[in-house]
Amino acid sequence: MPDGGQSTRARQGHIPSSPAATGSDTGVDIPAARRAGIVVTLVLGGLTALPPLSMDMYLPALPAVTRALGSSAATAQLTLTACLTGMALGQLVVGPMSDKWGRRKPLLLGMVVYVFATAICALAPTVELLIGFRLLQGLAGAAGIVIARAVVRDLYDGVEMARFFSTLMLISGVAPVIAPVIGGQVLQVTDWRGIFVVLTFVGIALTLVVVKWLHETLPSEKRHGGGVGEALSTMRGLLADRVFTGYMLAGGLAFAALFAYIAASPFVVQEIYGASPQTYSLLFGVNSIGLITVGQINGRLLVGRVSMDKVLALGLVVITLAGAALLLMTSGVFGEPGLVPVAAGLFVLMSAMGLAMPNTNALALMRTPHAAGSASALIGTASFLIGAVASPLVGIAGEETAVPMAVVQVVCGVGSLVCFLALCRPWQPQHRASQPVGP
Repeated sequence: MPDGGQSTRARQGHIPSSPAATGSDTGVDIPAARRAGIVVTLVLGGLTALPPLSMDMYLPALPAVTRALGSSAATAQLTLTACLTGMALGQLVVGPMSDKWGRRKPLLLGMVVYVFATAICALAPTVELLIGFRLLQGLAGAAGIVIARAVVRDLYDGVEMARFFSTLMLISGVAPVIAPVIGGQVLQVTDWRGIFVVLTFVGIALTLVVVKWLHETLPSEKRHGGGVGEALSTMRGLLADRVFTGYMLAGGLAFAALFAYIAASPFVVQEIYGASPQTYSLLFGVNSIGLITVGQINGRLLVGRVSMDKVLALGLVVITLAGAALLLMTSGVFGEPGLVPVAAGLFVLMSAMGLAMPNTNALALMRTPHAAGSASALIGTASFLIGAVASPLVGIAGEETAVPMAVVQVVCGVGSLVCFLALCRPWQPQHRASQPVGP
């Protein structure tokens, strides 16, 4: 399959010895090229970890925000929805920008705005202002998400790309493990505003790391010179590819099932089952470890030995079955199940994401070697927009029931399977062929 002219060294994780190997478009940085493999992995892991860190550190404080700002649970959950919506819309802008101007400049601009917006969130006096700046925080944070995926597509292809996504999941997966724990500990010594102060310093540190270590990976001769019209034409071409759209929607719906858990679990675990913020943080960390572990099984044992489509199908089936089990438990079919069975169902659902998420990303991007930024933007936008719709639905029946969370998860699981089978048609061997897109 064509890979846009990347060399064998690029497939192995090294930045090519070209002008793009430096922070500018001129000259060659040999030391940067030699250490590119491990350094790029760590930097991209940090960029992909920032969104879950921004979300999950804040989760233990969600009930406290509700009380402190005098809002309802549904309104407080809009602070999550706003951030998620911003991340979705921001990717549509940053993705084409990175195809035109390279990866570094849009990324650095986004990181600076992220730091500013996060600092303002720490000072927000009302829930409405907090929602507004969470939206801006998401818009800016989108740069890290979309450009990290585009850089992976610049450097890797095929099975190696799927393995790299699984490696990124190991690194970025540390964030969901430690973020609620950090959030819970911050709440021991200060209020919810302190969480945004910590996130501000994390953003500053990551910006400095990007300036120092992340070199340009898109050579100037491979950039798109057009403006908005060309970007829209490229995206139309991507969406016209039935298989790409199938993977995009399947991944987006699976992500929505995950985000239904993220949005509802603080209330389900703490308010319905009476757990403390620290217990909630521990359970969230255990679930994240399950996701990381299964992701590593996917990358190290399954990819290259088993068809990625078969592994993806297994992940989507398990997500759907776990959602169905949660629905039966939370609706009282088995009586009052208690926290342990519900937590076990959530653990299975979260772990199955380790099969679904890296493979949908890899399979979709394998079809788009000539427009990685735009393709990454569409993948991320679909995931975050569908997740943003799912977020308020989980609280539609109030704080006393977990049934809406389970309903959303079942619907998203079934929807992801339907999109995968109806659009991707994995039994057709030609469905994986790379498709040049754009004018």
